Amino acid sequence: MSRAHRVAVIGGDGIGPEVVTEALKVVAASGVSLDTTDFDLGGARYLRDGEILSDATLDQLRGFDAILLGAVGTPDVPPGVIERGLLLKMRFELDLYINQRPFSGVAPGHSTPHDFVVIRENTEGPYVGEGGVLRKGTPFEVATQGSVNTAHGVERCVRYAFELAAKRSRKHLTLVHKTNVLTFAGDLWQRTFNTVAKDFPQVATAYNHVDAACIYFVQDPHRYDVIVTDNLFGDILTDLGGAVSGGIGVASSANLNPRRTGPSMFEPVHGSAPDIVGTGKANPVAAILSAAHMLEFLGEARAAEGLRTACVDAPSGSTSQVGTEIASRVAKAAK
Repeated sequence: MSRAHRVAVIGGDGIGPEVVTEALKVVAASGVSLDTTDFDLGGARYLRDGEILSDATLDQLRGFDAILLGAVGTPDVPPGVIERGLLLKMRFELDLYINQRPFSGVAPGHSTPHDFVVIRENTEGPYVGEGGVLRKGTPFEVATQGSVNTAHGVERCVRYAFELAAKRSRKHLTLVHKTNVLTFAGDLWQRTFNTVAKDFPQVATAYNHVDAACIYFVQDPHRYDVIVTDNLFGDILTDLGGAVSGGIGVASSANLNPRRTGPSMFEPVHGSAPDIVGTGKANPVAAILSAAHMLEFLGEARAAEGLRTACVDAPSGSTSQVGTEIASRVAKAAK
């Protein structure tokens, strides 16, 4: 009998613990064994004792096979404190350089379903924090925010996207950037994309400016198969992807370290939604689908597909009722 997968669980804030509970319930129904350890991290922990993510806790997390995250952030914590101190710190320190977000559904105004994946570079761009402020609070204030793009970082992201596209039936990859204005970073991305494309002659390619891609997501999402883009553009595009694919409540994501030098992290795209905590209104589907990504990455492909299939035409009801029904579907299919 194979050992249980060691998973660090960060329920976090708001509805995070609620949806993670349902995701773990569904995984248990699949028959996959998880050895879980809970970590008290997020806005509530920060407000209680000032702890965000210590180096000691980070070292603990390195020892797990995967991390399952619910949501973090509370209205009482200033913007950026938890995002940079917890989420971005884990992405950077654990080298989670791929953010993979799949989208399927029928967009408003369309009659046929779309199915595409956005690959977002996850450890560079404006989120690195290069910049600063001079003469803050005066009429002469200067604020700069740089975008860091390295040949190494861009190449490994683009190559991952080509490898994924090569495995899919349509075998098509679109680069999204803003090369006509961001001529330095955009040039690096375009040259790297063109170079890596030579190693994948079976994959057809295209390019869209990010503003055009926003239009196409709404008007013609079927044109896309796999998209690769930088950190900031990927953040914006994937929220829009959720909006045209059934809502942010069903949008899942995987923060991946494909080299497996540490654990990858899996989380729903939605936030902590403090206004509906404890009401039973939180949709657990995004967390369940994120758990499906986790299972697939851990080598449990059959169970992962079982979770995804069970989420099709997800039932209505309270958070717990939806989780219980999906778990029942998974259990029946696993017999």
